[in-house]
Amino acid sequence: MAFGGELRFMRGNWKSLIDYFRKMKGTSESPPRVSSSEIFWSSTGAFLGIVSLTVTNYKILDGTDLVMVIGSFGASAVLVYGAAESPLAQPRNLIGGHVISAIVGVTAYQLLDAELWLGAPLAVSAAIAAMHATRTLHPPGGGTALIAVIGSAKIHALGYLFVIIPTGVGAILILVVALLVNNMPKNKQYPKFWH
Repeated sequence: MAFGGELRFMRGNWKSLIDYFRKMKGTSESPPRVSSSEIFWSSTGAFLGIVSLTVTNYKILDGTDLVMVIGSFGASAVLVYGAAESPLAQPRNLIGGHVISAIVGVTAYQLLDAELWLGAPLAVSAAIAAMHATRTLHPPGGGTALIAVIGSAKIHALGYLFVIIPTGVGAILILVVALLVNNMPKNKQYPKFWH
């Protein structure tokens, strides 16, 4: 390649690189404000959804080896109560995303428990792939898969029971509260779709 050809090649690469970084600027628009009513119902739903889990965890399951509260449910509360119109917040995604991710996470832990540095990213990436493949993408599901790998000894001792409790039962409790609370305002409907 002649010097002129190399220079054109470099200029083309620099332009591509500059265009790549320009994509990161975003826009100048902020998200729209939500109404006081939306804030009230979102926070009320989140409180009631999470309290259903904590009461079950600390009053009903206390003294057992079972748990009901995992961090990814907090993220689900944001979606299901604060962004209930999102396709990612619908029942299929809430329950399917958590359950599929729990299966993937427990499997990753059982295969790679001595290599958590590999099991953790494998669980999250495989959970994303599985959720995409099953049309159940729910971002907190990635957290559920990760918790199955890096969680406490109590979580690890559950094995595949982790898929049922806390994951499946917890997601169902969040859904039941969402069905009750999200439909209270006259201008809201939840869910947008079931399947």
